[in-house]
Amino acid sequence: MNIVKTDLEKALNLCKGAFLSAAGFSLLINFLMIAPSIYMLQVYDRVVTTGNMTTLLMLTLIVLLLFITMASLEWVRSQILVRVSTRLEMLLNTRLFRVAFKQALFTGGRQATTQALDDLTGLRQFLTGNGLFAFFDVPWMPVYLALLFVFHPWFGWFSVATAILLSLVAVATEKATSKTLSDANNVAIATRAQLSKNLRNAEVIESMGMLGNLHRRWMEGAVKVLNLQAVASSRAGLLAALSKIIRMSSQSLILGLGAYLTIEREISPGLMIAGSILMGRALAPIDLMIGTWKGFISARGQYKRLNEILQQIPPEKEQMQLPDPQGRIQFENTVVIPPGGKVPAIKGLNLVIEKGDIIGVIGPSGAGKSTLARAVLGIWPTANGVIRLDGAEVFNWEREHIGRFIGYLPQDIELFEGSISENIARFGEIIPEKVVEAAKMADVHDMILRLPEGYDTVIGATGGNLSGGQRQRIGLARALYGNPVLVVLDEPNSNLDEQGESALEKALLQLKQKQTTVIIITHRNNVLSKVDKMMILNDGALVVYGPKTQVIEYLQQQQKQQRPVASLA
Repeated sequence: MNIVKTDLEKALNLCKGAFLSAAGFSLLINFLMIAPSIYMLQVYDRVVTTGNMTTLLMLTLIVLLLFITMASLEWVRSQILVRVSTRLEMLLNTRLFRVAFKQALFTGGRQATTQALDDLTGLRQFLTGNGLFAFFDVPWMPVYLALLFVFHPWFGWFSVATAILLSLVAVATEKATSKTLSDANNVAIATRAQLSKNLRNAEVIESMGMLGNLHRRWMEGAVKVLNLQAVASSRAGLLAALSKIIRMSSQSLILGLGAYLTIEREISPGLMIAGSILMGRALAPIDLMIGTWKGFISARGQYKRLNEILQQIPPEKEQMQLPDPQGRIQFENTVVIPPGGKVPAIKGLNLVIEKGDIIGVIGPSGAGKSTLARAVLGIWPTANGVIRLDGAEVFNWEREHIGRFIGYLPQDIELFEGSISENIARFGEIIPEKVVEAAKMADVHDMILRLPEGYDTVIGATGGNLSGGQRQRIGLARALYGNPVLVVLDEPNSNLDEQGESALEKALLQLKQKQTTVIIITHRNNVLSKVDKMMILNDGALVVYGPKTQVIEYLQQQQKQQRPVASLA
């Protein structure tokens, strides 16, 4: 059975050579770590007994040279891991950026979060920290222990017993803290996401005095995180204290053991000191792992979450670029279920919208009108059937290509951080003639010129000091930029005054002249005077679709029979 690797696993596999190099440097570093023990052994057994100052000088110079070499190797090893961290960022950043975007898209914005990118940052930081070095050093423990057995079997067995005790403490730390810290991280992620959503609605919260209530709800999550972290920290602190007691006691006890063996003439004084130093070095990786266990658990959780989301949202397949679209739309038994929902919002739709048609879509609230818009644009997938644009399924179009030919004005206008010209040009190359043309079609050109810096005026995500109507008209200019062949307008006149309504009607006339296909979702009658055909939806099903005059006659007949299928207002 072939197991498909995620992009994270592939990226780590590409960095395998660098990890092996770091492991190789760790081998040399650990070899040089024996130098202090050998130095102490030689000083006590050769220099102290003979009083030879030349030997002391040479030994000191040699050990200093070895220390400088070891420090250089450690620096090189750290630089290798820094470059691995940077390479992982470069390999995965774009992919995770798109994953975060797709996650927000597929969930209707309910899970709009940068958690995936934050997890990548956390994982990179762990790879360049001390926690990873412990895993490189652990394989050298048997070598140190074997050398201690060479010094004296009692040294070896004492060190083995101490290593077993510290290993048991490490296992206990994992059992006692991993689930609690994982739960704390999950609650913290959910709490931060909720806070971000609240901050985006600060005006509503402030105006209706909701801050206290929302703060209490946020505090519930924050307190839960604090309690979980406190429990985990308390357990980890107790086990860390136990580890420290074992480590310090063992350092003193092995000196006592060495003193006893020296008195019994079984080892020299130099071996007594060297054995103590070497045992400390042998147990250092376990000690480091216990000290950095919290970071290891966080990194493990980050790795797991990244793998899961990369499996859930596979990379987009490369698609052959199709010819430029013309604007003909065909629904074939289309069923659409909103992300996270179970009930279809569009049920078995079958109809054709010809190139150049201006369609008015009406129906009561919850009829599926906005869902229809998102499905036509390829934002939400179909659960059954297909939607075709010029014969090709809308999802088979390459998004960067098709996006240039589509204009979309959503119900909730979202402008982006940047200048007005950048917003209208969709943050691509700014072609002044096209920007001005789109602004004039939306009748917002003169208004923009009256701003302090005109088209270079920088606005925020909420539109800065622009009114709702001004934001909507700039959003309309963005939708009209580049002469798209398909324009979808969802409640385009919801914030418009009389002047704005007039501008919208003029824009529709120009779109009609250019043979642009337009879908207008509206509850207001004024704009319907410019449509060619009308569509009535009710509870996700198509009630009637056809030329405007025929649909109006149908509505009038229904009203006479006192069966109001839909209201225009």
